[in-house]
Amino acid sequence: MVEKFERIVREYQDKIFRLSYSFLRDRAAAEETTQDVLLRIWKGLQGFRSESSLSTWIYAITRNACITALNGRGLQSVSLEEPEARRQAEQRVLDDWLMPEQPNAADLLNRLPAKYRQVVALFYMQEKSYDEVARMLDLPVGTVKTYLFRARKSLAEELARERAMKGGTQWLAQTLKTS
Repeated sequence: MVEKFERIVREYQDKIFRLSYSFLRDRAAAEETTQDVLLRIWKGLQGFRSESSLSTWIYAITRNACITALNGRGLQSVSLEEPEARRQAEQRVLDDWLMPEQPNAADLLNRLPAKYRQVVALFYMQEKSYDEVARMLDLPVGTVKTYLFRARKSLAEELARERAMKGGTQWLAQTLKTS
C-alpha cells in the first residue's frame, strides 16, 4: 500500500495543487489543502473500491476539501499597523492601479464563474477528455462542451476589454466587427 501511495503522490500531487489553487486562488491555502487531500487519500486508500477511476476519486476528494476550505474561510480582519499586512495591502492597490503589459492569464481565468473555471481547469490544465470531465463533475457531456464554449467566449471578451483599456481601441473595433 505504501508503494501505491508513493506512486499517487508522484503522479497527482501537482495536479491536486493546481486544482486546489484554481478553487482557492491562494497559494498557501492550496498547499495546505493539497497536504490535507494527500492525508485523506492515505487514510482512504485501503477502502478505495475502484468503482470509479482513481483520478475521479482523487478529484472528488480534492473538490470536497476545497469546498470545506472555502466554507471555513471567513472575513479576516488585519491591522494595517503590521508592516507586512500594510505592504501587501499597498501592493494590491498598486497592482490594481497599474495594469501589466500582457494580460495575466490566471487573473482572466479567475474572473470566470466557478463552474466554467472547473471545466477549463480539468479539460485544459488536467488534460481530461469531455467524458472524463463530465464524470468528474457529474454533468452531461453536452453541458461540459457548452461550459467550455462559454468560458472561451468570456475569456475572449475579457481579453478584448483589457486590450481596449490599454488603448487598443482600433483592435477592439476590428475584433467586434468580426464576431
